[in-house]
Amino acid sequence: MAKKIKDTDYLVISARIKAMESTLLTRERMEQLLEARSDEEVQKILQDCGYPELDAADPEAMDAALAAAREDTLSDLADGAPDPRYIDVFKLKYDYHNAKAILKAEAMDTEPGHMLMDMGRVPAAKLREAMRSGELDDLPPFLASAAAEAKEVLQTTRDPQLCDIVLDRWFYRDMDAVAETTGSEFLHGYVQVQIDAANLRTLVRTLRMGKNEEFLRGVLFEGGEISPDAVLAVSAARGSGLTELYAPTRFQAAAEAGAQALQGGPLTEFEKLCDNVVGDYLAGALFVPFGEAPLVGYLAARETEYTNLRILLMGRGAGIDPDVIRSRLRASYV
Repeated sequence: MAKKIKDTDYLVISARIKAMESTLLTRERMEQLLEARSDEEVQKILQDCGYPELDAADPEAMDAALAAAREDTLSDLADGAPDPRYIDVFKLKYDYHNAKAILKAEAMDTEPGHMLMDMGRVPAAKLREAMRSGELDDLPPFLASAAAEAKEVLQTTRDPQLCDIVLDRWFYRDMDAVAETTGSEFLHGYVQVQIDAANLRTLVRTLRMGKNEEFLRGVLFEGGEISPDAVLAVSAARGSGLTELYAPTRFQAAAEAGAQALQGGPLTEFEKLCDNVVGDYLAGALFVPFGEAPLVGYLAARETEYTNLRILLMGRGAGIDPDVIRSRLRASYV
């Protein structure tokens, strides 16, 4: 009986998501924004999709409006989600973002207020107080361990980059743990493809910077389809074998672009292709009638949309050619 109720709950929220997808910025709508002749035309399109006025001339206000839209989406779907852990996956990054901001502000003896985003599992003020006092027991376990280790690393090395690496590693561990506890193959695959994308980007960046495999060993993440040892072998060979390693995977095109970047080509297309692999994975949610996949896919599509919208509006405001803006946009499943 419990299983039937759960299926019914997911059927209801999946139907709701299908209705909400009608306001997503489809490729057609993005093209309309790119080719719009006036700011008024842009605002009309955005209004039809439920957005408030977004002014690229005031980036801080625009970011605040997009943050509010994120928060509304998470809150709205949290009310009907049969399992809150699927919402938590999209809140996690704000916890870790806030931890980074708090530690950097502490190191610089400044206030982190304007950098904090109150959209995580833990209220930003509570997280700040816990990290200040060192009383971390009330925080989620992975976040508590991350905060303690990152603070120690920062105090020992005074290196904010190493601090960020520690927090990023814990972020992916946390995501992977949440995915495992849900038992969702789709969510686990989503986490896995993000880790693989992050490791591939890191491999190419470190090779471009002339870093060795020992440096890379400290910044790779566990949990992807491609093992860190296999990535390290490519690093030891100074990039040889990159395309062969990723040829059987969904990252084949991205790895080919990465190999070109190692020969002096631009990183822009490579970075975009890595992100697009994640989008392509999420497109699988379109073929799932109900369950957690439509929920995860929709929330991820919204995240991509907020990023694309900022790129597009800032680009338009700066007078950048539409083709250049278009080349920077990430793929979504709509």
